[in-house]
Amino acid sequence: METIDARRAAPLDPDIARFLEQMAQDNAARGASDTLPMVERRAIAEDVRERWRLGGPQMAQTRELDADGVRLRLHRPVDKPGLPVLFYIHGGGWQLFSIETHDRLMREYAARAQIAVVGVDYSLAPEHRFPVALEEIATALAWLEREGEALGLDTGRIAIGGDSAGANLSVSSCLLRRAKGDAPLAAMLLNYGAYDPQPTGSYARYGEPPYPLEIAEMDAYWQGYVANADDLTNPLVAPALADLRDLPPAFFAIAECDILADSNYALAARMAAAGGEVTERTYRGATHSFLEAMSIAAIANAALDEASAWLRERLDLIDDGRDA
Repeated sequence: METIDARRAAPLDPDIARFLEQMAQDNAARGASDTLPMVERRAIAEDVRERWRLGGPQMAQTRELDADGVRLRLHRPVDKPGLPVLFYIHGGGWQLFSIETHDRLMREYAARAQIAVVGVDYSLAPEHRFPVALEEIATALAWLEREGEALGLDTGRIAIGGDSAGANLSVSSCLLRRAKGDAPLAAMLLNYGAYDPQPTGSYARYGEPPYPLEIAEMDAYWQGYVANADDLTNPLVAPALADLRDLPPAFFAIAECDILADSNYALAARMAAAGGEVTERTYRGATHSFLEAMSIAAIANAALDEASAWLRERLDLIDDGRDA
């Protein structure tokens, strides 16, 4: 693999650079290391992200739910029946993070799009490897479709979305639904997703510091997610290998300075070539996880606003243009 050439790497957005510096300081102060036991890594990750998940919009209702054994969190921005839904899957390399680390992000989507958001707390690898998380998400979605009306939700207008590993699981969930003959969901919101275990050109540009997702780290995430190397060729693990026909409309939020950028461009292009409705946005100077910087970064807020407007359009179209 070629080495990183800084002359080819795009400059960082100043707000995102400040975000990365603060994250680095907080991780160092807590002794974060990839060599720590996973339980300690998770605890540090939750602690470091506390400052970024606090604040933000207040909800009319936040409710914990049990979907046949899978923990969900429902955010409702307004007390109004028949809200469409974004089913959100947090990232973290299939091994880290939770609906706690992503709570503000979910509330932001709820408030900006004026829709309900349901977050899923799926089981993490390496203790629970593929296909456990995907199966839990399928269970939770089936429960939501069955019980959502009683919760005041419009089960005919459900979008799915996530960031990083959560975007991967979003696409894979739609592939699994198609294989089972289930009705397609309304839309896919895909934030800087992990779709291809094979390195691409953006690995060479953005796979080392100061960029937050490094080559060895990404490789470890893929390896920790699966039980054996053969699983990395399964399209439900690596959507880059999938037949992408007949999937829901997709919004790709791509961070320019991300190790995963090129695989995002490639998947968006293949999805469009397969006849899919694709909206692609590149956020210049943004890195992996840049949406977490919403409290200080204009570019993160711009991305949230664009995706929320897109969600409203897609979800309203599902029900004869009715406003949510």
